[in-house]
Amino acid sequence: MSPNTVRIVGALAAVEPLRHTPAGLPVVEFTLTHASEQIESGQKRQVEFEMAAKATGELAARIAGIRQGSGMEVEGFLNRKHRMSRQIVLHVTNMVLI
Repeated sequence: MSPNTVRIVGALAAVEPLRHTPAGLPVVEFTLTHASEQIESGQKRQVEFEMAAKATGELAARIAGIRQGSGMEVEGFLNRKHRMSRQIVLHVTNMVLI
């Protein structure tokens, strides 16, 4: 099995209302923003982007209660938004406020 792990520091740009799956599992979808300076081929490069993310379970409830603009470090994996989609979403499995 190949690794699919993402860890990134960003800010909570937007958060949708907490919802529940038909099985009763809490789910929240949100947007992270990131801005940094990275080194690529020995050159400095400005990096800025927004990324779609989602969390489930107890973590979803925690994220749903966070104030917009709050800094966070998240870990998770990438997957399609849904089975028939080509859009990628970060599925967050761990989060620490910073």
